[in-house]
Amino acid sequence: MILQRLLLAGRGGLACPGLRLQAASRRHRSAKPRTAEYRPIKSLLVANRGEIAIRVFRACTELGIRSVAVYSQQDKMHMHRQKADASFLIGEGLPPVQAYLDIDEIIRVAKENHVDAIHPGYGFLSERSDFAEACIKNDIRFVGPSPEVVRRMGDKVAARQAAISAGVKVVPGTDRPVTNADDAHAFCVKYGLPVMLKAAFGGGGRGMRVVRNLDEVKENFTRASSEAKAAFGDGSMFIEKFIENPRHIELQILGDHAGNVVHLYERDCSVQRRHQKLVEVAPAPNLDPKVRAAMAADAVKLAAHVGYANAGTVEFLLDSDGHYYFIEVNARLQVEHTVTEEITGIDLVQSQIHIAEGMTLPELGMTQDKIHAQGCAIQCRVTTEDPAKNFQPDTGRLEVFRSGEGMGIRLDGASAFAGAIISPYYDSLLVKVISRAPDLAASAAKMNRSLREFRIRGVKTNIPFLLNVLENQKFLNGTIDTTFIDEHPQLFQFKPTKNRAQKLLNYLGHVLVNGSLTPLATDLKPSDAKPSVPATPIATDPPEGLRTVLKREGPEGFARAVRQTKKLLLMDTTFRDAHQSLLATRVRTHDLLKISPFVSHRFSSLFALENWGGATFDVALRFLHECPWERLEDMRRAIPNIPFQMLLRGANGVGYTSYPDNSVHKFCELSVQAGMDIFRVFDSLNYLPNLILGMDAAGNAGGVVEAAISYSGDVSDPSRKKYTLQYYLDLAEQLVKAGAHVLCIKDMAGLLKPRAAQILIGALRERYPQMPIHVHTHDTSGAGVASMLECARSGADAVDVAVDSMSGMTSQPSMGALVACLMGDPLDTGLQLSDISQYSAYWEQTRTLYAPFECCVTMKSGNADVYQNEIPGGQYTNLQFQAYSLGLGDQFEEIKAAYKEANQLMGDLIKVTPSSKVVGDFAQFMVQNKLSAEEVLERAEELSFPKSVVEFMQGYIGEPYQGFPEPLRSKILKGLPTVTGRPGETLPPFDFTAAKESLQERLKIPVSDYDVSSYSMYPQVTEEFLQFREKYGPVDKLDTRIFLTGPKVGEEFEVVIEKGKTLHIKTLAMAEDLTASGEREVFFELNGQLRSVFIKDQEAAKEIHVHPKINPGAVGELGAPMPGTVMEVRVKAGDEVVKGQPLLVLSAMKMETVVQAPANAIISKVLVAKDMKLEGDDLLLVYEPK
Repeated sequence: MILQRLLLAGRGGLACPGLRLQAASRRHRSAKPRTAEYRPIKSLLVANRGEIAIRVFRACTELGIRSVAVYSQQDKMHMHRQKADASFLIGEGLPPVQAYLDIDEIIRVAKENHVDAIHPGYGFLSERSDFAEACIKNDIRFVGPSPEVVRRMGDKVAARQAAISAGVKVVPGTDRPVTNADDAHAFCVKYGLPVMLKAAFGGGGRGMRVVRNLDEVKENFTRASSEAKAAFGDGSMFIEKFIENPRHIELQILGDHAGNVVHLYERDCSVQRRHQKLVEVAPAPNLDPKVRAAMAADAVKLAAHVGYANAGTVEFLLDSDGHYYFIEVNARLQVEHTVTEEITGIDLVQSQIHIAEGMTLPELGMTQDKIHAQGCAIQCRVTTEDPAKNFQPDTGRLEVFRSGEGMGIRLDGASAFAGAIISPYYDSLLVKVISRAPDLAASAAKMNRSLREFRIRGVKTNIPFLLNVLENQKFLNGTIDTTFIDEHPQLFQFKPTKNRAQKLLNYLGHVLVNGSLTPLATDLKPSDAKPSVPATPIATDPPEGLRTVLKREGPEGFARAVRQTKKLLLMDTTFRDAHQSLLATRVRTHDLLKISPFVSHRFSSLFALENWGGATFDVALRFLHECPWERLEDMRRAIPNIPFQMLLRGANGVGYTSYPDNSVHKFCELSVQAGMDIFRVFDSLNYLPNLILGMDAAGNAGGVVEAAISYSGDVSDPSRKKYTLQYYLDLAEQLVKAGAHVLCIKDMAGLLKPRAAQILIGALRERYPQMPIHVHTHDTSGAGVASMLECARSGADAVDVAVDSMSGMTSQPSMGALVACLMGDPLDTGLQLSDISQYSAYWEQTRTLYAPFECCVTMKSGNADVYQNEIPGGQYTNLQFQAYSLGLGDQFEEIKAAYKEANQLMGDLIKVTPSSKVVGDFAQFMVQNKLSAEEVLERAEELSFPKSVVEFMQGYIGEPYQGFPEPLRSKILKGLPTVTGRPGETLPPFDFTAAKESLQERLKIPVSDYDVSSYSMYPQVTEEFLQFREKYGPVDKLDTRIFLTGPKVGEEFEVVIEKGKTLHIKTLAMAEDLTASGEREVFFELNGQLRSVFIKDQEAAKEIHVHPKINPGAVGELGAPMPGTVMEVRVKAGDEVVKGQPLLVLSAMKMETVVQAPANAIISKVLVAKDMKLEGDDLLLVYEPK
């Protein structure tokens, strides 16, 4: 008879004939007479969305049933409507959640489309008895319990009463739903705390709160009731005593319309947050078999007592003594039903449908003796929540989605695909990952592997948290309870994901849409050249160099070795001062590292490589968006054998002002740690106290102290009376006494003529026969090679050169020229011109990549007028670019003349950073305001001078030789305070620990000791760099042309982000149309997969109103902690608030969040209103801390 009905049903079991026939034969063998009428279901509607809707559709497809979806306006692009055979819009004009709560609309769609049955899924209407009743009244089967059972079990109070009458122990609580905060407060006063507030007509953790403080009862009740109302359409609450530290165990049951009930074993749901389950395990590990049997018996007994038909869950709390208490029945399918399916092999959704058709459990082969649990299954709910921000929901576009699959892994999802939009309107569940293996440890290992394979970009997820859970020993031992998350704060210690590829695509997209993120000095474009890197031996260590001596014998031994060397030693400045002078300091680590192995192998006899410090430090952070410390470490790995030298501005470190002493000491300590060897310590005024501070810092760090005397004037000209030979000899005496390992003459403007070199170096050599002497110059006049040859013959041990294609003009003298001039000479350097030629060829090609910064745009040759204006080589080209940016480009000759006048007005200074900047600013000020030297003196009291000039006159960079110029100083200062002595001496120590904590707190990213050291000298620049790197990733790995101006459409290129990891990128297109928020979509192909990013067009977006965002780290701004809707605004401008006071209420994904005052404050401005839709970090209000 049953078989005949199956065949006449239209689909007659054809979708799954084995199951149907087997079930039919079992019915005939059943001892219990059938009382349920069998009516096949041909068409089924799912009154839900997302993952559970798709889960039901799949079951329908397997059973040959036509599936029907409904969707809200907000879900019109959602996957679940595409998985059904037909789909229909509901709730047009209603709020997103209300659309799925509109019973009349759902019934209308079902009737119009001849639907036989409706499956409610979970959430929304799944536990609404009026919905079940409406289905039945309209002759539509409800795939779930009867309306009366739904009502009785959905009402927490009625369910308790049923449990009591069935003889099942319950937790003490209210005997009726509570609808107002006053009644809740009264209950708590009478029965004591803690208590649990629970939605009376729903589950899933919505509307659930634990209250431990009587003062918090009403506020928590209001919030919980509001959540329940939004999620289930009824804000009534149930209150019960809260059991401390229980396990949360639930029993899966199935009942039919013939009165049969079975259990499908239990699930442990103790890993939960905000009473919402995150990880479920079946069966429950380490559960006493007697307790398991008793729980199962009670679950079946209660279900039978109320006449339960279809799938449901009976939930218990199990205390540490083995006592368990009934808490509720979920009269629906549970999110975690999957783990039960995995261990029993029973398809719960198909079973629900069969029971709704009228089939009995025996007919389905589901008698208790035939149901067995095998192995262990774990379910992890991957949600778009940020565990680092208290699980705040995140929304946005899934830029990347790659799942983890393989043996033993099941994925139940819906909205997880690249390009999907995660809205703030619904649950944050992205995908359910289910693992199955023989035991808990093996199942956890599979889950761990699967989650690690996931790549999700565009929104935050809870995967890092889930991985911490899976690796926690207590979890793996199966000994957890519901306090597991609260008692293990280490679960929230996350290793940040790098997300480098997607960040780089965002950077490239930004450059394509808005132009370079590095200001370009000229209209010239980088060339398309791909510089040829000369070959080096493979897997061969480079020859030993002087660094071996330094490491073996220390700074003193290094100095002895230098003096004992008969040949002239060279220091190559190509890696720093050469490109500072010729290319505005813009050469990137990317290009330096390419040639480093060649330099290491072919130039091992160099005195040193100058590769760090000076302007390269802040330019790296500010304009190249790369970490100078990483540059140093990377170069040290590539060049282990040659000493590195850096430029240290004495007490000014690598900055432009004075810093606390401990900041300079810490900087030097970290520099040595990162690979630095020699510190060329100088002061821009030759101010001895500043010099000695830098020397002490370098020496204490273990570095070689090269004490530098900044050269100015002309010792060969008797008419120059200020900077005489005796001046330099006296200063050298002080530096030797202070502990210098090497003496340096730093000729930063190229003023040291051959005759002067003979006089000065000869005198120093005569006075200090054992002291190494090192000379630095610039070739601005074109006499650099001649001067350095004279220095060598007069006793210098080492001189500075740059490789030929990076030499000359404002750079250093030519390496090749000097090497050639000394061939066959006792001072022969031993370097080979063939090697220099290959080295030069690389830089000749590489230099074309930096065309926007090329000094040759304005400077075509050397110029002997440097002997008149004395502009330092490293400043010359920067001064030109500054002049162009100020609109003074065609007046550069006037600026050079003004530079000479400004220098004399200042008292004829030693000119090197930062004093040279003071003179340069003064000169541009004079030209811009058309002032002569005489007019400056006459009008000084009424003029507003550049900040650098004022601070110099105040004494902030030290005291110039022979004092400040008067009366100009007094006229400029106009009574401002002055500093006497070394400026940094009176500064309080820099608090590195507090700075690190503050940065990490404000920026929410890891901060290294290197970063903090950078911050101690460049706070704003460092903070902006850290934010840039977090947003755009390792842009230093991009080729230079692409970094500066972006790729061409259709261009393919590679980015090596680390050894063994190469990104293959192709630029596909850029959309012409703007989005509503002023963004353009840019399309790429990344490793063969289509990727796109949305970039705000900064020009086009100016006409589009966009809600302002908070400035990261800004004090006095409060941003939205998550996307969502403003439910309440409790303050207005002018209100005084105290720390912790509720200011606003936001709602997202059916979860409400109270935004509290971060400090005692006065509200200055409120930028939001009720019902306003917000994105994360939208500015809520501005306040003034009290």
